[in-house]
Amino acid sequence: MRSIISMSIPTKLKEVFAGSADVRGAYGGRGSAKTRTFAKMAALRAMNYGVSGIKGQVLCARQFMNSLDDSSLEEVKRAIEDEPILAAYYDVGEKYIKSRDGRVWFSFAGLDRSISSIKSKGRILICWVDEAEPVTDDAWSTLIPTLREEGDKWNAELWVTWNPKRKNAACEARFRNSNDPLYKVVEVNWRDNAKFPDKLERDRQRDIEQRPEQYEHIWEGAYITAISSAYYAKQLARARAEHRICQLALDELMPIKAYWDIGGTGRKSDATAIWICQFVGKEIRFVDYYEAVNQPLASHVNWLKSNGYEMAQCVLPHDGAHSDKIWVTTYESELQKAGFKTDIVPNQGAGAAIKRVDAARALFPQMWFDAEKCSGGLAAIGWYSERIDENRNIGLGPNHDWSSHAADAFGMVAISYEQITSVFEVGRKLVYPSLGYN
Repeated sequence: MRSIISMSIPTKLKEVFAGSADVRGAYGGRGSAKTRTFAKMAALRAMNYGVSGIKGQVLCARQFMNSLDDSSLEEVKRAIEDEPILAAYYDVGEKYIKSRDGRVWFSFAGLDRSISSIKSKGRILICWVDEAEPVTDDAWSTLIPTLREEGDKWNAELWVTWNPKRKNAACEARFRNSNDPLYKVVEVNWRDNAKFPDKLERDRQRDIEQRPEQYEHIWEGAYITAISSAYYAKQLARARAEHRICQLALDELMPIKAYWDIGGTGRKSDATAIWICQFVGKEIRFVDYYEAVNQPLASHVNWLKSNGYEMAQCVLPHDGAHSDKIWVTTYESELQKAGFKTDIVPNQGAGAAIKRVDAARALFPQMWFDAEKCSGGLAAIGWYSERIDENRNIGLGPNHDWSSHAADAFGMVAISYEQITSVFEVGRKLVYPSLGYN
């Protein structure tokens, strides 16, 4: 038993395999060693069952498996070869793995085609579902009740490993952030692997530079939020690498600014987006983000005041000074009635959207973001992208989609900052053009 205990696995995964559980799992990006660790621990647990006289199988499943080449067979083989005690216990063939004492064996199945047949399989000690992100909720509902075997101080367990893609994937809802004490699931990424290979580190660095829009998903276990034509993908990757996406606090001595992109209240209206910012020295700090659809101005005002931003200066795009088509009011006048100071950023004219993008890219090295409060805004600017003419392979300007409202307000911050820092001295006074600071 001493040699079993000495097997090396990532520290973060030790808690997953400690004690009793119904579900054990791990999710995250490439290089975390989660797949190899689960393969190794499956072989180890099965060996413990076998030497204790318990007979049964380890079912290794994936959503899609057309042949053994698509299965976890090779991964389990490599894990067994890595550990002499496992290699001595198992008979490993070209297409099979079974214990030499005949008590335990490994089987492999694709859930998309074989889910109904799993019900008739023999005693399942462990079911390990690798690459679980695409597994449907119906498949989980069929699979989980089949894991009902139990004995003296043991029960059949479900093991799940996946690389996140979609927030609404069935495995995310079922297994991530569960409060069930018998669900032991953790996030692991490359930095949690003490034996992270030099080759993978070179690949990681290449992806930061060459494929920044894919980096967060591939290496950090993030959902897919950026596409190849995203304007800020490289800048966001660099900000994360430099830890500028972190936990921020308001500087009580510095002014607070609320940068708006104005939506509407109709059923098909655009979203209203607000970034809460502070300029501290040369840093541009994004401390909060708000977005709402089909809500009246009163709702936006209530959010500002209830979150401690009642002293914020509301900076509006040029249409903030325009009258409503029905009521003779403006966002500017109504916000002033609610007690806010306001300012209007002038229309940048033709090509305004690209001017905002260029300004934001230039200033990105000075930008810091609160990771939690700005998560919605960060997802939006990570998606904000160029429309591409596929036939001619040329850009046609920004897409107008769900991300553009956050991106427009974000770009306005950069335009505003450029104006504020275009200061000149009049006598002993510093004058900030267009925003009224003196």
